[in-house]
Amino acid sequence: MDELAGYRGRWAVVTGAGEGIGLALAEGLARIGMNLVVVDIRTEAADAAAEALKAFGGETLSIVCDVSDRDSVAGLADRLVGQDILPSILWINAGVAVGASVLDVSPRTAEWVYGVNVLGAIWTAQAVVPLLLKAEGPRHVGITASVASVVPVRGPFTIYSASKQATAAVGEALAAELAPENVGVTILCPGLVNTGIWDAARARPERFGGARRLPDAVGERWRQAQGPEVVVRPALESIARGGGWCVVPTEADSEPGFEARHAAIRDGFPKP
Repeated sequence: MDELAGYRGRWAVVTGAGEGIGLALAEGLARIGMNLVVVDIRTEAADAAAEALKAFGGETLSIVCDVSDRDSVAGLADRLVGQDILPSILWINAGVAVGASVLDVSPRTAEWVYGVNVLGAIWTAQAVVPLLLKAEGPRHVGITASVASVVPVRGPFTIYSASKQATAAVGEALAAELAPENVGVTILCPGLVNTGIWDAARARPERFGGARRLPDAVGERWRQAQGPEVVVRPALESIARGGGWCVVPTEADSEPGFEARHAAIRDGFPKP
């Protein structure tokens, strides 16, 4: 895309980039000629992704970071400064999912989900956006929310849906705050895709209950879905047009669910 030529040779920082949507986005940015900082809570995943991205010809750097820990994210920013990296794109992607409802979620699980999906987005923005604002040329911030941000999820994932609605709200706040700086913001809302997010607790920090592996059968629904590469072109197109909502539905009931939700919101206004 010619509109993205200004990003060529510049740096992008992607959190949660060790696999899944984060790695797919990082690869998409590498393909347009960007250098990549791969951020993940898992050392092996971050290192492997950074090594694989070298195949596209740019520079790469892997950084281990727990986005739910504000001090850890501050350390991420310090590493960037130490490497003289002023990113032109920051993609706040790290996220976790859990099969729990608002009424039965345990305190530590709720703190984990919101710590990563919401506070992690805030801490990452606070630490890295000031560096991005010093970069020359075009600049952009992406944030990975979910179709669950616009179509509430029923069943066991309601706490996840609630957190991702908050993630999207952080994206809207950043769009308002960064508009005077001429920085675009994309709120990416992918539907169900084939990632390992269903087993996110395998890397859960001890303060939230520690690592836990789910039975492999739990992930079958995700394995039947489209791969994470489905989000890459829409995300790049959003960057090219300056940002905004970028919804990538992968299930047939997403659009009807969206219409029903917004009809309910309209109906909630007082009638004249």
